[in-house]
Amino acid sequence: MTSAGYASDLTDPEWALLEPLLPGPSATGRKRIHSQRVLIDAMLYVLKTGCAWRLLPPNFPR
Repeated sequence: MTSAGYASDLTDPEWALLEPLLPGPSATGRKRIHSQRVLIDAMLYVLKTGCAWRLLPPNFPR
């Protein structure tokens, strides 16, 4: 995983606990563009910093 290493990012052991609880890919619909880990890291960044979605750093998905 390429990451800027934000304080809000999940560690590998935290991700190992969380990943099995998330839904797998759907049989129908679009394929995922971004990994679930990157999306959750972006959500945690917003929650921790209180910034608006549009002010996310450029290395997070749009």
